[in-house]
Amino acid sequence: MSEAKPYCISKWEVWEAYKKVKANQGAAGVDEQSIEDFDKRGKDNLYKIWNRMSSGSYFPPPVRTVKIPKAHGGERKLGIPTVSDRIAQMVVKTRLEPAVDPLFHPDSYGYRPGKSALEAVGQARQRCWESDWVVDLDIKGFFDNIDHDLLMRAVKKHAKDPWVVLYIERWLKAPAQDEEGGVTEREKGTPQGGVMSPLLANLFLHYAFDLWMRRTYPHRRFERYADDAIVHCRTEAEAQEVRAAIAARMQECRLELHPEKTKIVYCKDDDRRGTYPNEKFDFPGYTFRPRRSKNWKGKYFSNFSPAVADNEGKAIRAEIRHWKLHLRSDKSIEDLSRMFNPKIRGWLQYYGRYYRSALYPIMRQLDRSLARWAYRKYKKLRGHVRRATHWIARISRRDPGLFAHWQMGVRRSSTVGAV
Repeated sequence: MSEAKPYCISKWEVWEAYKKVKANQGAAGVDEQSIEDFDKRGKDNLYKIWNRMSSGSYFPPPVRTVKIPKAHGGERKLGIPTVSDRIAQMVVKTRLEPAVDPLFHPDSYGYRPGKSALEAVGQARQRCWESDWVVDLDIKGFFDNIDHDLLMRAVKKHAKDPWVVLYIERWLKAPAQDEEGGVTEREKGTPQGGVMSPLLANLFLHYAFDLWMRRTYPHRRFERYADDAIVHCRTEAEAQEVRAAIAARMQECRLELHPEKTKIVYCKDDDRRGTYPNEKFDFPGYTFRPRRSKNWKGKYFSNFSPAVADNEGKAIRAEIRHWKLHLRSDKSIEDLSRMFNPKIRGWLQYYGRYYRSALYPIMRQLDRSLARWAYRKYKKLRGHVRRATHWIARISRRDPGLFAHWQMGVRRSSTVGAV
């Protein structure tokens, strides 16, 4: 006879949640248990999660806090739940997401099924051509400062299962454990890195920002990717008004706009030739600013467009250097292609969607690294920098499909000098 459980959670739901967590991989939590360690007693571990969740006796362990550097300086705290806790969170997310995601604003793009950052960038690009001004918003420490009472009010409005509300409340209150082992109780915020955090953040901003914008400024279009948002305005005066109103709204929701990072930007191009202190902004991985473009007649003009952000370009260059290709003389060029093409292809697919030529100097750095590899690997090329460069150029012409950037058309020039 099966034991009756107060909450109806199927073992299949736990199994499906486990498969998603395993596909995402991720670091170990406070128990130092990896996915591989979890799998050693996978059946028992999954049963334990199901049994505790369906009986109401599941309590999340502390979240491991690690600090990572921000692209523009400073540090960001990430909260890493244990593998078991990630599976439990995925069970709840799978129940709650279908109830709330269809309600979200069409211009909310972050961490949503069927939405993408590139879609947000494309929409912003089109609207920057149509409106002269942008309010570039930055919410100060958003994930760390989400108000629990306001968030739970939204959760309770949409969650149909009492256990969903129960476990979200417990996750919000779960303490954080730092790298020295110190434990801190949390009274606000939801840790970046948790499975539930992106969905809860979207739900919070759905009420704090999206619906408020629809009511207050129904004709002002915006794009929001998680806590990164921009609002399009017709005039500078309107932009000033919108910025002030959003700042007041954030205070109502117990948040704060960053006074320095929130700014008004002028979308300058050949048709808009005024001047303004701010003429560029960043939006998921792209920098929007005036750029030299060429029309179908071959005529050059200034266009307000996105291209790979400077900080993202620096990060790509740093990763290429970290590969240390010149020290991999035990590998063939085909080996290098297999090892690094997935990463190169990912860069090209994302950052190459708009103003692809901004990637060319970065990809040429990769070719210089390949030339250094050839210089050290082959005796006939040692001591001949130009010869190694020519050799890579010939390979790129002979086999353009070997590396993703060659296939795209970025190939090593045989006239380039030092490597």
